[in-house]
Amino acid sequence: MATTSASSPLRAAPDDANLARPLALARWLEIVAGFVVVIVLVGGITRLTESGLSITEWDVATGILPPMSDAAWQEEFAKYRATPEYRLEASIGGMTLAEFKFIYFWEWFHRLLARLVGVFYAVPLVWFWAKGAIPHGYKGRLIGLLALGGLQGLFGWLMVQSGLVGDMTDVSHFRLSLHLLTALLLLACLVWTARDMRVLARQVQARPARLTRGSAVVATILFIQLLLGAWVAGLNAGHAAYDWPLMNGRLVPEIDFSSGFVWTLSHDPFLLHFLHRWWAWVAVAALVWQARKARSVDRTASVLLNATFGVMVLLGIATVLSGVSLWLAAAHQLVGALLVGAAAWAMHSHGLARAEPK
Repeated sequence: MATTSASSPLRAAPDDANLARPLALARWLEIVAGFVVVIVLVGGITRLTESGLSITEWDVATGILPPMSDAAWQEEFAKYRATPEYRLEASIGGMTLAEFKFIYFWEWFHRLLARLVGVFYAVPLVWFWAKGAIPHGYKGRLIGLLALGGLQGLFGWLMVQSGLVGDMTDVSHFRLSLHLLTALLLLACLVWTARDMRVLARQVQARPARLTRGSAVVATILFIQLLLGAWVAGLNAGHAAYDWPLMNGRLVPEIDFSSGFVWTLSHDPFLLHFLHRWWAWVAVAALVWQARKARSVDRTASVLLNATFGVMVLLGIATVLSGVSLWLAAAHQLVGALLVGAAAWAMHSHGLARAEPK
């Protein structure tokens, strides 16, 4: 009987719980989430500076280092000169090697950060796993996050490929939105899991938070706004109007539906700009509700959510009025990523509040 008792799962569970280090995992996941925010910012700058097609190949290992000699730079420049973007657009005004190095830097830096995040996530994950520090029930989720990060990187390369064929002078805005929204989903999942870990560090028997129906509606509204924003960025639709609240002096811009409703809804820069600026207020109303629901259990999450969507709206208006200033537009995307993180935190807190016994 003694042998049977010693090998029982009932005896193993407390030992596993003693080895688990949820607070350490929470801090690690929060740092990774911070890196993802930085990548989203650099990705926005890469897009705004038209740098995304400057590197025409994906070399996982050798691509870590930039060209190290004049000959290597000339070789990379020659590859870029063969792209539709250069032949049909960039070559019109001419481009020097120094100008090419500038756009090359942003794409190279964006890819380097992606590699570093992959390493910073995978290596500690292996270490925590080997030490038995991962709480019961979370291994599958952490592996899923690693897979989601890899998928997001794949979407990034597929996005670049879309701009290297035919007469394309830009990447597909559909693939751009897939790349960006997957990164934001990864960010939200990292924040959510980190919050679960922090709750678990305080309460050993705590269960993971669940997304409430109300929060799911808010998430859907926010997703639509982020999708519209990604399409606006991919189609350079921010340049459709530089006034606010009117668009070129009109409340509702002239829209040509001759190509069909679906095509116009997904391609017309004037319609997408219009929808993005006014759906934002639907998103604001939803986020106000979310912040109020989270406030009873986590005031910090509520304050952060209110602050981020307020700043994001102001930056969006300022970006339009500035004629799409590079740094205002980049700041708008940065705060958008912070908003996603704050929304995930508030939704997690709301889920905890609903799960508490009455």
